[in-house]
Amino acid sequence: MDPILLIKAALMGVVEGLTEFLPVSSTGHLILAGTLLGLTGEKVKVFEVVIQTGAILAIVSVYAQRILDTLRGLPAGDAVARRFTANVLIGFLPAAVLGFLFIGVIKSVLFHPFVVAAGFIVGGFIMLWAEARQARGAPVHVETIDDARWTDALKVGLIQCVALIPGVSRSGATIIGGMLVGYSRRAATEFSFFLALPVLLGAATLDLYKNRDLLSLADLPFFATGLIVSWLSAWVCVRWLLRFVSSHTFVPFAWYRIAFGVLIVLTAWGGWINWTA
Repeated sequence: MDPILLIKAALMGVVEGLTEFLPVSSTGHLILAGTLLGLTGEKVKVFEVVIQTGAILAIVSVYAQRILDTLRGLPAGDAVARRFTANVLIGFLPAAVLGFLFIGVIKSVLFHPFVVAAGFIVGGFIMLWAEARQARGAPVHVETIDDARWTDALKVGLIQCVALIPGVSRSGATIIGGMLVGYSRRAATEFSFFLALPVLLGAATLDLYKNRDLLSLADLPFFATGLIVSWLSAWVCVRWLLRFVSSHTFVPFAWYRIAFGVLIVLTAWGGWINWTA
């Protein structure tokens, strides 16, 4: 395979890995990167979904002990393991159901540059409001993810549905949504990580199945390169973000989202980037 194409796959993997868990919308950044690198078409769309599997591997790598303890605790009747698993499934289901029912409508109606820009900008201002609210001493009753009740998980899951709007960001919706319903900043961030596991795995599996006729064995190096690089860069990003949230707010990300939204408007207005991709 062309070495240049593998380099482009690696660059896309870096973009995916660094943006999947940050509250900035990985989809928007992959569209921008794909356009700049000249990677477009149906096969590239499948590639963008598949390399999200690298993000799953990053979570499994960072939280291997927690995942193993949960898997061992479930058949043994461990209350913490069962509550944790139930909360992840409860948080996952609302967006999964809505996405399955309305994904066609979402892609045909909402994938418009100004909708994407609005998602970035409005999300940025909501993030600023959530941080200001927490700075004023908003009540926090979920200090760690093990403190969450099923109702807390359901609230975050319902808020995650907003991320079906392009540009909103799944991680942004779940992190800020968690903070708004009483999660600490770290607990909201960690719950967002674990919610990503069924969401990303389900999306990758479904997309691969639906588009299996587009792929061939010759595509394996391209896909494998993007996936492995995505895994490594997401692993770095997750570990960094956990340290970051222990002593910083999400305000810088909010302003970044607003600036990125303005960039979308300008590039779409000038016809430089096809944000409906």
